[in-house]
Amino acid sequence: MKRTPPRYAEPRTSGSRSPSVGSGFKLSITTIALFGVIFLMGMGVGIGFTSTATFSPENVASREVIDRSAPNAEICAQFGASAVVTDMRVFLTLNPFNVYVTQPSMTPGCVLRRNNWAVLEQQKLVSQEQVRNCKNRMNTFGFTGTLEGTPTIDCIYQNEAAGNLFLNRPGAVGTVKEMEKF
Repeated sequence: MKRTPPRYAEPRTSGSRSPSVGSGFKLSITTIALFGVIFLMGMGVGIGFTSTATFSPENVASREVIDRSAPNAEICAQFGASAVVTDMRVFLTLNPFNVYVTQPSMTPGCVLRRNNWAVLEQQKLVSQEQVRNCKNRMNTFGFTGTLEGTPTIDCIYQNEAAGNLFLNRPGAVGTVKEMEKF
């Protein structure tokens, strides 16, 4: 009888074998789990940093901030709409032709609906002549500053020529409601 030489088996180690990634680089289950936890924590921290909305005047990130900042916020919400008022001056030279613009100043304001001017008339903030002139030009009133103090009230014109370019984009949801027109 011929004897075959014994074969030597590879030594076995306790535990599971590590899966190979690439050539020669091995990851254990523990390392993969650790990377997964670090990745998820990084995503959580990133989402936390980007989604914190501060409601300070330096960060006007939502309509609610503008609504709360409006002068006489309750009256403004009931009889009109809150607004961001931009004051700036434009200088135009003709020879040579140039346009210069001052740094704009932003203040909270309110635009009243045409049928709610009585709010200003009752407090004697606008005269009958101002109301008549503004009504003849199909305008409305807007103001900055509190009505109890010394507000700046202007007859303002609603410019519908440009339209809302955010609504005209493909895939935009919603239409201009008749209610939003003052």
